[in-house]
Amino acid sequence: MSKTPPPFAPFEWMIAWRYLRAKRADGGVSVMTWISLLGITLAVFALVATLAVRAGFRAEFVNTILGANAHVTVYHTARVDAQGQSTRTLPDYMDMAARVAEVPGVTRVTPLVKGQVMATANGRNAGVEVFGIESADLKAIPRIADPETGRGDLDAFEDGVAIGSGVAMTLGVGLGDQIKLISPNGVKTAFGVSPRVKTYQVSYIFSAGRYDIDRTRLYMPFEEAQLFFNREGAADELEVIVDSPERADSYTGAIGTAAGVGALIWTWQDASGAALQAIAMQDDALFILLAILVLIATMNITSGLIMLVKNKGGDIGILRTMGLTEGAILRIFLIVGASIGVIGTVLGVLLGVLFAMNIESIYGIVDILTGNSRASLENQGFFFPPAEVRLPDLLKTVLLSLGLAFVVTIFPARRAARLNPVEALRYE
Repeated sequence: MSKTPPPFAPFEWMIAWRYLRAKRADGGVSVMTWISLLGITLAVFALVATLAVRAGFRAEFVNTILGANAHVTVYHTARVDAQGQSTRTLPDYMDMAARVAEVPGVTRVTPLVKGQVMATANGRNAGVEVFGIESADLKAIPRIADPETGRGDLDAFEDGVAIGSGVAMTLGVGLGDQIKLISPNGVKTAFGVSPRVKTYQVSYIFSAGRYDIDRTRLYMPFEEAQLFFNREGAADELEVIVDSPERADSYTGAIGTAAGVGALIWTWQDASGAALQAIAMQDDALFILLAILVLIATMNITSGLIMLVKNKGGDIGILRTMGLTEGAILRIFLIVGASIGVIGTVLGVLLGVLFAMNIESIYGIVDILTGNSRASLENQGFFFPPAEVRLPDLLKTVLLSLGLAFVVTIFPARRAARLNPVEALRYE
């Protein structure tokens, strides 16, 4: 009694390979095979490259947020001070900061005094947000104390103020120039509160890479900010830095408990939630659109296999009369279609990864072709995002491409398996 060969036996692979590389003169569809392979390769490449650029864009966007802002901010609910006025300052900010600093995962706690003022110089005005901060804490902010993008000396911060590059451009000032700050809530007199006006020297100019920071932010020494905004002995908030900012929400409970009664917690994700959600929605939309492109590319496999089944009808009939089962014929054509999908997917992934790894060189080529320098385009508002290849994106792309390749192969493979050998050999 003859033994039934196991599924995907070596002879099935051999026949599938012969069909896969057969030329049109031999009843094959080599041109359709190459078109299918090229289509899947380009579609997968486009998907991998797009997801890598989007991941790099999100990483850069988050980095600009985390590089110049708190991961977690501690405020206080409104209360009535000794003068009977409502305030939200932190009178015991030093003790509160010490307690919050002991929370596991917290790496830095910085008391801040904040206020909005009018800055003026050279007949120009700009609304700025003042951050009163200690010099040592300012030097610990990556996007601000960056020697590659900043100008000036942070060691001279105590003798002046640090302003964003956008503020400097708006006011037309540089290092060593004087700017005047005007606060509506200034000196308390018998007739009420009069505006406070004071002149400061620009000792440092930073460029955080975000419009809303560079065009509006000014750093002032902490004690000077307390005097300027009438915050003697108090702070407005605590800026908390944690070791895992992507999981900032997991720290809020412990930080709130350490801060005490009346503390309010606000994470960077709360502040930028709308922007992050918009990026996530764009990523999903792009993935769906490019997935449709992959689907269209894999449909070429169906066309090629249908033509192959039609051309190889006589061969299928002979194989059936020799004893091959429907299952064996089905597996042969599944191997043909799946091989195209696997090879195209592997090539597309490799091209996409190479593209992402050499994105800077590609930008350089674009500069040469367009005749414009990258720096000049960035000054005009163009953004060149980095690329970041993430394993979940690669797995998602591979599963999508291979899944579609296997699914679209089933119909023509089943058609070949159900082909009647008598009908197939009638006109041979």
